[in-house]
Amino acid sequence: MNLAAMDPTTYDAQLTAKRIKLEQAFAQFETPSVEVFASEPAHYRMRAEFRVWHEGDDLYYYMFDKVLNDKVRCDQYLPASALINQMMAALIAELKPNHSLRHKLFQVDFLSTLSGEILVSLLYHRQLDDQWRSEAAALKARLSSQFKVNIIGRARKQKIDLDKDFVVESLQVNDRVFHYKQIENSFTQPNAKVAIKMLEWAIDVTQNSQGDLLELYCGNGNFSIALAQNFNRVLATELAKPSVDAAQYNIEVNNIDNLQIIRMSAEEFSDAMAKKRSFRRLEGIDLDSYVCNTIFVDPPRAGIDPATLELVEGYERILYISCNPDTLKDNLQQLNQTHKVTRFALFDQFPYTDHMETGVLLERR
Repeated sequence: MNLAAMDPTTYDAQLTAKRIKLEQAFAQFETPSVEVFASEPAHYRMRAEFRVWHEGDDLYYYMFDKVLNDKVRCDQYLPASALINQMMAALIAELKPNHSLRHKLFQVDFLSTLSGEILVSLLYHRQLDDQWRSEAAALKARLSSQFKVNIIGRARKQKIDLDKDFVVESLQVNDRVFHYKQIENSFTQPNAKVAIKMLEWAIDVTQNSQGDLLELYCGNGNFSIALAQNFNRVLATELAKPSVDAAQYNIEVNNIDNLQIIRMSAEEFSDAMAKKRSFRRLEGIDLDSYVCNTIFVDPPRAGIDPATLELVEGYERILYISCNPDTLKDNLQQLNQTHKVTRFALFDQFPYTDHMETGVLLERR
């Protein structure tokens, strides 16, 4: 992290530089004009992680600055949500005089929401005992006078939940509010306001869609739940069990009745579709009954593997969200032979960094 680059007065210029870089990188694909979705210039991250430094009686958060090649004290943190900044100050004041809670504490993770909930994870280089649990419960009670907070303690092969290990986020997407269970230590979109813009863009580009939607790498159902309104049915896959469990919760709380989640990797699903293998997890699901003209993919940074890429290019329309323009570009080398990019977007999930979240809609030539 380059902390010196985090200057809100330079945000617009940095975003313009990203747009130009992205346009130049994808010029060979004759993309339409890039649609740029800006972030708030401060307090945009819903989650943050800090190391903890012990210095005599003092105790403070720090991060490592790659430019200075040194740790930097962080009493407050500009990218983190206002709620996280408020909790940072309140928590450190509680921890400093409390030997049981601060002893061998080395990291604090925060997960906050626009809906006002916050989850605090305390990570230790020691096993946690009954005294820690008692002190942590008292800490939670005191903080609860100011915050909707839950606290988790973590150590090697140990996790203690005082209440629950998740928050429920509420996102206003167009004229509808969607609720999402977000589990501690699982992936969630870090920039909630940009995540809303991503959902609205995905809904817009799939308006008037025909048939069903197939989604790979669906996570907690973030996109599939919002996109279900544009399709007859949605079939989605996800491998991580905590994410699948959260997706099922989210389907129920949002009253979605046309979405089916399957716990499978994209590679396994590709084999199932190609009739190469049979899976017990698919019992009772008639894959052949789905008429999926559109496929949605939001793969990890490594991009789409060759077998799945072959599956993807068989669909009329491909909606691709990417956290890594380099692997998106590699995948487009193949997809561009059969499909044309008709929508192109830059979502600035990570201001003041080189990271670019991009979205493309491809339609068969």
